[in-house]
Amino acid sequence: MATTNGNIIELKHVTKKFDDNGYVAVNDFNLEVRRGEFVTFLGPSGCGKTTTLRMIAGFDIPSSGEILLNNKSITDLPPYERPINTVFQRYALFPHMNIYDNIAFGLKQKKVPKDQITRKVKHMLSLVDLEGFEERSVATLSGGQQQRIAIARALVNEPEILLLDEPLGALDLKMRQEMQIELKAMHERLGITFIYVTHDQEEALTMSDKIVVMSEGQIQQVGTPEDVYNEPKNAFVADFIGESNIFSGIMSGKLKVRFCGGEFDCLDDIEQGTHITAVVRPEDVQLTTPEQGTVKGVVMSVIFKGVHYEITIQAGKNEIVARSTKAAKVGERVGFTLDPDGIHVMIAEDHTNTFLVDINKDYRLEYNGQLLHASMTKLIRGGKRLEDGTIVDANGDEIDLSRTKVQAAIQPGDIEMTDKEEDGLIQGNISNLIYQGSHYLYIIHTDLEQDFAVYDEDLWNMGDRVGLIMPAEKMTFTLKNKK
Repeated sequence: MATTNGNIIELKHVTKKFDDNGYVAVNDFNLEVRRGEFVTFLGPSGCGKTTTLRMIAGFDIPSSGEILLNNKSITDLPPYERPINTVFQRYALFPHMNIYDNIAFGLKQKKVPKDQITRKVKHMLSLVDLEGFEERSVATLSGGQQQRIAIARALVNEPEILLLDEPLGALDLKMRQEMQIELKAMHERLGITFIYVTHDQEEALTMSDKIVVMSEGQIQQVGTPEDVYNEPKNAFVADFIGESNIFSGIMSGKLKVRFCGGEFDCLDDIEQGTHITAVVRPEDVQLTTPEQGTVKGVVMSVIFKGVHYEITIQAGKNEIVARSTKAAKVGERVGFTLDPDGIHVMIAEDHTNTFLVDINKDYRLEYNGQLLHASMTKLIRGGKRLEDGTIVDANGDEIDLSRTKVQAAIQPGDIEMTDKEEDGLIQGNISNLIYQGSHYLYIIHTDLEQDFAVYDEDLWNMGDRVGLIMPAEKMTFTLKNKK
């Protein structure tokens, strides 16, 4: 294991906005990386992990915030002045050079003596297990061999930090698994800091000392592989790291939780009556006979996965996935139970959608140019509109609309998604989805650059273009003073 003796890199309140469209790729990112750590940025495409890596490398400059290397700011330092090298997914090897010249390129640029270059190149080839390949052409190498040459070319410059941007993405599964082991062993031998970007959970869990889970430009959780797998901070992390059953429920008593139609003992001491999200890994679902089960259901599908069967059970409106070494039959009635340490309970996130609405010239409320059929006077206790158009409260005092704004709120279950965009009060694309046992939680990134949460029983696809039907009678309105 690499030793740690203080922070080598610190990112403080780093934000990156792209001015051409106002898109925020990374938002208020704070992280400490200790010397010698293997840190992985993990998240779906578009979550900001590569942008963060590029800012550490110096290829992109933060819009705000600071990046420190060994306690000194490098925020505006150009890439060639940073003791940092990057390995990319596509290798970026020079096809007209042999292996020796590819690895030696950076050293020659620095005018390192020839004998030192020879010694360093041979050492790197030994490190990546490609001795004797000096004269070979890049075109004669396999994908895995080319990636090892790219790593050798980066390491030969003796960087303090090696950045790896999805370096195994172009390899087949078997080669990718072999390279995971090689990279981890290489890190332990060298003792330098690795910062790795991937969307592959297995890679992150296999190699990392610390995982940084990202979504929509923000950190969701930082921890060891064991931490993020066994103790996810929210439903996104639970859903993204490995496979999870995620259910909405309630604390029904002291160390007791109710979800999926059953009551279970748990280890999380949360106040009775609290709405919660329960996370259960498939391997922790214990199948029983119907009579012995805390919850009963019907087997909907059975898939053989080599070392286990993946069994999907329908219990009322809830769907549960279990892993078992014993097969089951589709249509068979079964029960299941859970041990307390197989249930991870989190206080439920509040997905209430809030947004500001406009007051039109007739003192009615509008959103996105559409009338909400709600009047300002109804928001003010005892309020009424005088003949001159002035709105007064119950005491007859005029309401200063120039200093007033209206906030609307609507619950995710009160919004309907439609593929007929024109029917929606607002339009957008599905940017995230999480299955929660009886329904999906969708995040819609709208054209007004605001995210809305929606519950829906139907499965939509990531990226689908939808309209959001939001009835005004399902909204609540609050009068607020402008700052």
